[in-house]
Amino acid sequence: MTMKTCLSFDLRPYQLEAVDKIRESWADWDHSLLVLPTGCGKTVVFNTIANEQPGRTLILAHRDELIEQARDKFAGMHGWMPGKIKASENDVKRVTVGSVQTMCRRQYDPDMFQTVIVDEAHHAVSDSYQAILRQFDDAKVLGVTATPDRGDKRSLASYFDGIAYEYSLKTAIREGYLSPITARTVPLEIDMSSVKVTLGDFEVGSVAEALKPYLSQIAEAIETYAADRKTVVFCPLISIAQELAQMIPGAKEVNGTSADRKEILEWFDQAGPGAVLCNAMLLTEGWDCPSCDCVVVLRPTKIRSLYCQMVGRGTRLSPGKENLLILDFIWLSTKHNLCKPASLVSENAEDIQHVTERSEHEEIELFEALSDAEEARRTALAQELAKQTNKTSKLINPLEIFSVLDDIGLADYEPTFKWEHDPATPKQMSGNRLHQSKC
Repeated sequence: MTMKTCLSFDLRPYQLEAVDKIRESWADWDHSLLVLPTGCGKTVVFNTIANEQPGRTLILAHRDELIEQARDKFAGMHGWMPGKIKASENDVKRVTVGSVQTMCRRQYDPDMFQTVIVDEAHHAVSDSYQAILRQFDDAKVLGVTATPDRGDKRSLASYFDGIAYEYSLKTAIREGYLSPITARTVPLEIDMSSVKVTLGDFEVGSVAEALKPYLSQIAEAIETYAADRKTVVFCPLISIAQELAQMIPGAKEVNGTSADRKEILEWFDQAGPGAVLCNAMLLTEGWDCPSCDCVVVLRPTKIRSLYCQMVGRGTRLSPGKENLLILDFIWLSTKHNLCKPASLVSENAEDIQHVTERSEHEEIELFEALSDAEEARRTALAQELAKQTNKTSKLINPLEIFSVLDDIGLADYEPTFKWEHDPATPKQMSGNRLHQSKC
């Protein structure tokens, strides 16, 4: 499929493919998802879609930074500034960026927007977003998010029909659009056994209490392992971020109430190696600093999408930047599924454990370590298949499929969206017969 409109902005090949796939998906679905890793230009893709849609398009965002980022990028691409709905502003144009906090409290004409684009779509199933989306029930909807985990996908499947296009972190790095990622586990054991879990994740106040006895050692580790890097640290509370910043020479802390917030962010943007910026989750969305090449996550989480957002602050390319280092610690916890650097490259517990163990002895390149882990698992699968060769069974052994297709990822496949449970369509069956005739 060729582009329908003349673009004033050059799109990367995968972005062009994403635009095409989104158009195609809307022929069958009303609510489609676009999954792009942080740093791969989701704003460029959805602004391209917004500009070409007939009727009026609403872009929903929940933070000031995301609202202005979407508007500025659109203006740079298409030469005019879209409208804005926020607080007392009600400037509706052919393309309008709306604040979730403002719009969820108001009633609108159902025909006001024919297309709705949801930025950071992992929030889309929340009450505030749904209060808006239900008002435009006949609109085509595009949700845009970074790589969600299985839990997110199951949740999103309650509203979205399926994923129109997904571009993986591994592919983005291999094709040179994101920075390679390395990881090092610092030999500092942090006791998390008493930390509470609330609403499926670690409670930040409890995490802060657990971290306090280790802050001086954490500061020393950052100085030791990231002295020649530009580091952003994610903390559970502002008080922890402030205390840690005071322990690291030259480090600064920023939060939502900082009077000099803009100046601090500009300082870090221009700073060289050795700069350290501490924050309490302020910078997870809507903030970019491509030259950042070290991320320290002191806000342990069980939510992979949140972990990806934090690490994603350092995955962008920058001149002279060789890779991104994730500095991790040994989190002693009785709670399962705590995200580790290896969680970025796999959702398989066995692979994650393999990669994590390697990072405790050396700084590793994540995808190389994952390849080793997958090869070990593939060998184990092949050995298991060999044991089954002399046994008769009327059931198809899934190990055969994995081995024949040489796709270890199929071992972890689980159907999520409704269409994956539905019978094959005539179109799909026709494509399958064509594939078989060529084999």
